[in-house]
Amino acid sequence: MPGPDSSGIVMTIVLGVAGAFVGGFIGTQLGLGSVSGFNLGSLALAVAGALLLLFLNRKLRGRRG
Repeated sequence: MPGPDSSGIVMTIVLGVAGAFVGGFIGTQLGLGSVSGFNLGSLALAVAGALLLLFLNRKLRGRRG
């Protein structure tokens, strides 16, 4: 996600990986397909989940700081 971020690279990587799991879980629950192996649908769900967690982290950290 572009823009200023005070989390650092390690936290961004951790949130990105966790977001991939969250995206896969939410996508499966919403019936957007199962995440098994690598395909474009799985990649899209992983990216969407990672962006969601990074966005939420930025908003929550912005309120505290």
